[in-house]
Amino acid sequence: MATIESAGTLSGAGAGFLDRERTIATAGFNRWLVPPAALCIHLCIGMAYGFSVFWLPLSRAIGVTAPKACADMSLFQELFTTSCDWKVASMGWMYTLFFVLLGIAAAVWGGWLERVGPRKAGFVSALCWCGGLFLGAIGVYTHQLWLLWLGSGVIGGIGLGLGYISPVSTLVKWFPDRRGMATGMAIMGFGGGAMIGAPLANLLMNYFKTPTSVGVWETFVAMGVIYFVFMMIGAFRYRLPPPGWQPEGWTPPSKANAMISKSNVHLNDAHKTPQFWLIWWVLCLNVSAGIGVIGMASPMLQEIFAGKLIGLPDVGFNALDAGQKAQIAAIAAGFAGLLSLFNIGGRFFWASLSDKIGRKNTYYTFFILGIVLYALAPTFAAMGSKLLFVLGFGIILSMYGGGFATVPAYLADMFGTQFVGAIHGRLLTAWSTAGIIGPVVVNYIREFQLAAGVPRDQLYNTTMYILCAMLIAGLICNYLIKPVDSKWHMKDADVAKLQAASASAAAAGPHGSYGIGFGGLDVKAALFWAFVGVPLLWGVWKTLESAVKIF
Repeated sequence: MATIESAGTLSGAGAGFLDRERTIATAGFNRWLVPPAALCIHLCIGMAYGFSVFWLPLSRAIGVTAPKACADMSLFQELFTTSCDWKVASMGWMYTLFFVLLGIAAAVWGGWLERVGPRKAGFVSALCWCGGLFLGAIGVYTHQLWLLWLGSGVIGGIGLGLGYISPVSTLVKWFPDRRGMATGMAIMGFGGGAMIGAPLANLLMNYFKTPTSVGVWETFVAMGVIYFVFMMIGAFRYRLPPPGWQPEGWTPPSKANAMISKSNVHLNDAHKTPQFWLIWWVLCLNVSAGIGVIGMASPMLQEIFAGKLIGLPDVGFNALDAGQKAQIAAIAAGFAGLLSLFNIGGRFFWASLSDKIGRKNTYYTFFILGIVLYALAPTFAAMGSKLLFVLGFGIILSMYGGGFATVPAYLADMFGTQFVGAIHGRLLTAWSTAGIIGPVVVNYIREFQLAAGVPRDQLYNTTMYILCAMLIAGLICNYLIKPVDSKWHMKDADVAKLQAASASAAAAGPHGSYGIGFGGLDVKAALFWAFVGVPLLWGVWKTLESAVKIF
């Protein structure tokens, strides 16, 4: 028998407070409370993008004022040393752990998430991400690199995967009229997490540092506590619509769209279709190009423009002294921050636009516009135009973020909403793959060009053309995507069986809207949006404050 848990929420008798049955919404619930709940989690786990803020302080964790380096130390020895500082390159492996584990966790536990609901998944995500920070703090305190990798990298990476996909299918179901915008709002938070987390980490490290500590382990603990509170609030504010719900007064468009399926494809069958693998390659190739640029944004701007950044147009990078290189490094940090801002804005803008022009056309735009901009990047550099160069890469990074935010809606259009969260989880292995391909292509070609004696301001020209080729391949994959063959569609009776666990909720109220309308910005929703919006605006302000130095 179903009972009312609180205003707008239905619970099953005897259900645990993390169980799916305790999260079914009823009459009076405002669906606009769900996106800020997702943002609570995504803004926290998005700090994975900003983890590089810890590398330089950790590279002198023992020396404090300067790194205590040990010559000829292997990576294996570095994992266990307590007397030598870690190399920045060794700590950089955290990024690989983050995004490989994110994809693996999303793929492995996506089906579990669909069964247990977003609240339990968000709760476990908070335990893993924040628990990983606490274990990482112990690794920093005891100076054990393996423990930092295990805590923040492996356990934290699992938390990333669960937290990232936890709201996807929920938001798609709450906003059948605006699938792209809904997922864009949540996934925007993952891109924005570093904008809040990186300056916050700097503030905390400066607060905690002492003559004997660089303040990193204390910052890990403090941020772990802060993030745990935010993620718990997000997890417990998740709500699911009743089975068969749709906004009051809304009906699906009468004009049929062949690229939006009204049927569902089972999780066990989705990967057997060519559409899954074509979308997999579409995401992988789009992300590979963008993620390679993100990783090299700071050195790229420094090496291409060098003295132009500080009013010395005729001075190349190698001719700059140490003080001048420090100046342009600070300016380049602003460039990296500005790209993050475009990354975030693109997640909302492009995903919302996809509701109007369709997912396939949106990806056509990503690839065609991306090819043009990558091809023109060497020209912008040769012209010495900082404005065109920065704007070009800003648009590129907006499409990188837009690709992430649009793909859940693309999957819902192709495979239906029943398993979209789990299917999205499996598709994120494309992100894990791109996290290896992109940086390898950009970094190794740069090293090859350097060894060949190519001037630093021309180091990235060949790379840009290779990235163009990757986008051309993505364009072809997107062109080949057609509606899923009806032989893969589930029967209505099979879908009904899967929803049987929530049948009591469906019987508890009227079918259709269940008294839940389109919702709006009432007092409760406005306060919740302010709760997540104020920190995000602070991060935007800090980013712009740094970015203005470029010009």
